[in-house]
Amino acid sequence: MNTRNTHDTPRLQEVAENVHAYIQPDGGWCLNNAGLIVGGNRSALVDTAATEARARALKEAVAPLTARPPQFVVNTHSHGDHTFGNYLFADDAVVVSHERTRTEMADIGLHLTGLWPEVCWGDVSVELPTLTFRDRLTLHIGDVTAELLHPGIGHTTNDTVVWLPEQRVLFTGDLVMSGATPFCLMGSVSGSLAVTEQLRALDPVTVVAGHGPVGGPELLDTTEGYLRRVQEIARAGLAAGIGPLEAAREADLGEYAELLDSERLVPNLHRAYAEEKGAPPGRPLDIGLLFSEMIEYHGGLPACHA
Repeated sequence: MNTRNTHDTPRLQEVAENVHAYIQPDGGWCLNNAGLIVGGNRSALVDTAATEARARALKEAVAPLTARPPQFVVNTHSHGDHTFGNYLFADDAVVVSHERTRTEMADIGLHLTGLWPEVCWGDVSVELPTLTFRDRLTLHIGDVTAELLHPGIGHTTNDTVVWLPEQRVLFTGDLVMSGATPFCLMGSVSGSLAVTEQLRALDPVTVVAGHGPVGGPELLDTTEGYLRRVQEIARAGLAAGIGPLEAAREADLGEYAELLDSERLVPNLHRAYAEEKGAPPGRPLDIGLLFSEMIEYHGGLPACHA
């Protein structure tokens, strides 16, 4: 059984000189991490936050560490918990993302708010990126070099990681979770495994995941191990002639059962089933169906403490 601690306040954690992770416990649904990179009198923010209150808290937290408001905001993917706060920074910052992130943000709009209508979202809006890239882009933040890389289809089709080669710090967005269950609803299980190998090849010392505590390369090991277990369950389910929901109910996740938000197993299995049947990574699936089956498996709507 997962245990949750949602009462801790967000905090800044310096992970290298002038490089900070903004951690929002407990890292569950919509409680994402952000990052701040400072170089001289310039700075860049990695992601924002889900609600108006949380985005304003992020803005207040980083203000004392910067000579002026951040000049860049990098969105690691399109989901609202990482992007809804863009509008609070966009007057001063260039918002940067993968080209498909911008398209997807425009397409899905404020859809996330409808999944958890009881959350006090505040006056959030969709502020689209104004600078996009396809494969890689380098930002020079004062004397800090930040490489923006699109390593492939993983959490979504449009993920970006922010790699600081001199500091060996990697901001992964939701390609990697820390203490929480990976989520491939809009991406790929097999693609996530390939992406994990690419991230491992960077040889990071510090890994700031999209959700959960700061860690190191062991977070990549957990991601890989969980996803391989999902593939094993999918193959066994297909061989037994049962669907993803039933396979999830019968599954033994072993050491991965204690990860937060374990109900994500259901959509992950749908994705793995599709790929075992020959679907290419990232092929659109019926998100409404997958989400409804996840709710059925969980016994109700998963808690969102945003």
